[in-house]
Amino acid sequence: MSNRIHRSTGNVFEDLGFPRPEAERLLIRSDLMNQVAELIRKRRLTQARAAKLMGVSQPRVSDLVRGRIELFSIDMLVGMLGSLGVSVTVTTRPISRRRRTA
Repeated sequence: MSNRIHRSTGNVFEDLGFPRPEAERLLIRSDLMNQVAELIRKRRLTQARAAKLMGVSQPRVSDLVRGRIELFSIDMLVGMLGSLGVSVTVTTRPISRRRRTA
């Protein structure tokens, strides 16, 4: 049995077979989720305290730290970061020619 090694696209979701537009949104959501979870950890907030600061329920924070990506929109995550005092900036760039034709 031979293992084939494939070069990564740079987006794990695309590498897993998700269509490119969905993979890009999933990558953005996962990055935002990681930022929220990291802030909670660094500030040593309990889930209850984090929930209160972000205006959500404690089970919602639990879903977030457990990585339940399907339960969170980009808008919701940007709002959570704002509630924690973090500004989110969006940067756009053209898709590279190589990735566009793939």
